[in-house]
Amino acid sequence: MVLGLALIVAFAAAGIASAAVSTDSSQLRSGVTVGGILEHERAFQAIADANDDNRASGTPGFDASAAYVAGKLRAAGYNVSVQPFTFPFFQELAPTTFSQTAPAAKTYTDGTDFSIMEYSGSGNVVDAAVVPTNDMQIPPGPTASSSNSGCEASDFARASETEDQVALVQRGTCTFGEKAANAEAAGYDAVIIFNEGQEGRTEVLNGTLGGPGVEIPVIGTTFAVGEELYNAPGARVSISTSTLSQNRQTSNVIAESATGRSDRVAFAGAHLDSVPEGPGINDNGSGSATILEVAEEMSEAGIKPRNKVRFAFWGAEESGLLGAEHYVSQLTARQQKNIAVYLNFDMVGSPNYGRFIYDGDGSATPDAGPNGSAVAEKVFEDYFASQNLATLPTAFDGRSDYGPFIAAGIPAGGLFTGAEDVKTAEEAALFGGLAGVAFDPCYHSPCDSFTPVEDGADAETYAALEGNLNRQALDEMSDAVAHSVLTFAQTTSAVNGTEKGNGTPSSNFEYKGSQFQK
Repeated sequence: MVLGLALIVAFAAAGIASAAVSTDSSQLRSGVTVGGILEHERAFQAIADANDDNRASGTPGFDASAAYVAGKLRAAGYNVSVQPFTFPFFQELAPTTFSQTAPAAKTYTDGTDFSIMEYSGSGNVVDAAVVPTNDMQIPPGPTASSSNSGCEASDFARASETEDQVALVQRGTCTFGEKAANAEAAGYDAVIIFNEGQEGRTEVLNGTLGGPGVEIPVIGTTFAVGEELYNAPGARVSISTSTLSQNRQTSNVIAESATGRSDRVAFAGAHLDSVPEGPGINDNGSGSATILEVAEEMSEAGIKPRNKVRFAFWGAEESGLLGAEHYVSQLTARQQKNIAVYLNFDMVGSPNYGRFIYDGDGSATPDAGPNGSAVAEKVFEDYFASQNLATLPTAFDGRSDYGPFIAAGIPAGGLFTGAEDVKTAEEAALFGGLAGVAFDPCYHSPCDSFTPVEDGADAETYAALEGNLNRQALDEMSDAVAHSVLTFAQTTSAVNGTEKGNGTPSSNFEYKGSQFQK
């Protein structure tokens, strides 16, 4: 076993870092097995089975998952800490319904015409009058966020005290939470917030109120639905929601090697929570089980890393990256600088998988990571090239737990095997699998489990898979995870050219917070 070889890093004249990887990770990769990963995955499934079929943060299923992971890491000799934090919990307890009752009867489709707002309250409003607010712009204004509809209390006429009324509000300058709170304060029984109408602002409005507090139903709709109700004389609607919206406590599990330089930390993370709708065996049992297997096998092999290795299992990612956000917010500037690189693994076993690498240098996607992220990207690229496996770049779009790290200027990288997007014919030719089918057909669904067909998935798609997991994907990705972690654990070089720990976004990336709020 060769553990002393370093990551060779060469810097171009322009100051952009690149890497030629020379670390021999073969022994560690041999120790990291699909069988070991699936052992952890089946433990996650058993936990979900015993806890309302999910492992969402703020539930007993997550707490049991965290206890399982912490126990395994302590047994492997890591220094383990559990970092508690409070977060806003939201769950839709029953399907939301929305229909127009006058001037014509019309039932709207969830996901196509409307969507419940995160942190909406519960309620059942029947045949209620629709009351538009002031400051509507129909047709829409020339630029986005030009409508001030619902942003001031004076935009709302006082609601009737004798019959149900629903406020109709247009997306615009202020947050959805402010609009909803103003409507509730004016006495309305529900709120419809419709998209603003400019190019890129016509589709279903999936948004958040920012946290618990509003007790009435709040839904977002397409611009077309809002325009229809605005222009319909005497429009009336029915809306029914059943939700749980409250502050709860959850945690991050952090494990660190006993040896290694503390000023050059190699950091690997994956979110541990599922959505409330399912067990989360791919999203993100696959990432959590993989880095847990890598941590155990590093210990089993007796590897003494030159640089400290840190593993994180994040809570409340599905509520808006809140675990990673909380963790980064608690770091001092020095602690931020001590992180050489953060590697993120969110969904690495997708059934119809692709091999995607975060585009650290921004050469193929709109946003580059902080300086030094190109080094992480190159480590993955070189590794997959050495295995004759094709890859494609994926954007640093802030969609997973790397977001708060790159917002703080910490170099990052990672892997992803695809979610709800549909695999193209070109991607199928590159990676295999089924064109015209989502990378993960069970994304955020009950069938993200070991029994996907029984839980509602298409039987043909899942004929040769390990539940909602692809063994080949797990095999290829876990080897890449092991190689990258060991590479940065053993390097004698810093990830140079970085601007870390400065508390500001780097390159073109701007962290916009945990959820879509405006």
